[in-house]
Amino acid sequence: MEEVKKIYFSLREVEQSTGLRASTLRYWETQFEELNPRKDAHGDRYYTEEDIAFLKQVKFIRDELKITRIEAIKNELKSGSRNIDARQRATDILQRIRQQLVDLRASL
Repeated sequence: MEEVKKIYFSLREVEQSTGLRASTLRYWETQFEELNPRKDAHGDRYYTEEDIAFLKQVKFIRDELKITRIEAIKNELKSGSRNIDARQRATDILQRIRQQLVDLRASL
């Protein structure tokens, strides 16, 4: 049986996968035109994988590169997206390795 690939993710799922609060997600919607989640009749937001990848990029710039002003983040996105992707992937890999080491240490 084939696994069905999920297309849309709820606000709560995005909070869990990115570590961002709902208030931050809603604020960033107003600041970044690239971020425009679908909304249903009740106003509930639904994000795509592309939206989540974009959010993770912005979070990486804010948290890891310590760039906090929205305009500066936008400039970084425009000028360094390939470098950001590579650094973000490297950081993600290192965090997973670190967690594996913590888990391994706990099991000893």
